[in-house]
Amino acid sequence: MSPTPARITAVDTYDIRFPTSRELDGSDAMNPDPDYSAAYVVLRTDAGDGHEGHGFTFTIGRGNDVQVAAIDALRPHVLGRDVEELCADPGVVSRDLIGDSQLRWLGPEKGLMHMAIGAVVNAVWDLAAKRARKPLWQFLADAEPEWLVSQIDFRYLTDALTPGEALGLLRRGREGSHERAADLLRRGFPAYTTSPGWLGYDDEKLTRLAAQAVADGFTQIKLKVGADLADDVRRCRVARSVVGPGVRMAVDANQRWDVDEAITWTQALAEFDPYWIEEPTSPDDVLGHAAIRKAVAPVKVATGEHVQNRIVFKQLLQAGAIDVLQIDAARVGGVNENLAILLLAAKFGMPVCPHAGGVGLCELVQHLSMFDYVALSGTTEDRVIEYVDHLHEHFLEPVVIREGHYQAPTAPGFSAAMRPESIAEYTYPGGAFWAADLAQREHAQQKGTAA
Repeated sequence: MSPTPARITAVDTYDIRFPTSRELDGSDAMNPDPDYSAAYVVLRTDAGDGHEGHGFTFTIGRGNDVQVAAIDALRPHVLGRDVEELCADPGVVSRDLIGDSQLRWLGPEKGLMHMAIGAVVNAVWDLAAKRARKPLWQFLADAEPEWLVSQIDFRYLTDALTPGEALGLLRRGREGSHERAADLLRRGFPAYTTSPGWLGYDDEKLTRLAAQAVADGFTQIKLKVGADLADDVRRCRVARSVVGPGVRMAVDANQRWDVDEAITWTQALAEFDPYWIEEPTSPDDVLGHAAIRKAVAPVKVATGEHVQNRIVFKQLLQAGAIDVLQIDAARVGGVNENLAILLLAAKFGMPVCPHAGGVGLCELVQHLSMFDYVALSGTTEDRVIEYVDHLHEHFLEPVVIREGHYQAPTAPGFSAAMRPESIAEYTYPGGAFWAADLAQREHAQQKGTAA
């Protein structure tokens, strides 16, 4: 009599929020007061091995409850699944979640439902990598190219990338992969930092943090721009005077401008030698990005953190609309779709510099870039992963930065698991922090009414 297979026994969700708006951490021209938040999911099993699958998608506060509800709507597709089968082929659950026609109607393959799918799919990959006793980057790099190709949905992509082309890219990527893995473990992956450049910071804080970034070994920083041109000119002048000419300085408008405004504003900042202008306009405006790129060269155009799926990335590449592609670990439908996007970038010879501002995004996306280096593109030239220096303490396996480089994770999984005490404290609205905060506000309100 064969043993009963292990099953997914629970799909638990949490609305976790951090009060980052109070220090203006994360502030930019479009989002002046973000509370970095995670719509968080844990897959629990009866396998008896102690392994769980952790995943999340990132929001900036209000609306996190809606995102959690979207993840909850996917529970019936996952509960009761055979753990072995799920971990052997995460693509099955990805296809099933995307293929629910009534939930797909809410996208399709974009927005709240697609981000919810990404959270669940990423949790499956976390579980699979833990059961394989490998960090996700290594789990992917060690996988057979044919299996990786089987994980990708090529629908809508074959005019730009066929399964056969993807297989060829992955087979070539394996050549020398062991040497690159050893190099990665020894040296790490290049990073840049946005920590000095939040729009709400004053010049003293900008100066102090920019100087610290250079001292810490970063060779690129990024500044938020787009609210006021005179203010941006002053801040860019301050930052450039601090870091000197040898450090790259990117600027990020967070979708603030129309096309003509993006061109005019970027040209006005050109004297400070910006390396790239990020999200200069709507992430959906492929032709707008192409027009901006043509007009602002040699300043590069970068986008991707709000690009909603592999199809829009395909069009950005086909239209010659960007110089730098920025994947996000939690915006699209999880690891499977990000594999497709990395392969598209490799086909077009496009450098990938991931977005990682936000809670937990650094922890996740490092694995995707490291896989790309070890087993696909084979290079770190002009490739850097964004780094922000807050909220890492809430994770069991936080990122480690040394001399401006991400150190390769060695713990099994996707580095997604948050500390139980952090979940208990910052779950909204009943966690210890938010309950105390609400009580304090109510007390202050009562005092004000009485006065």
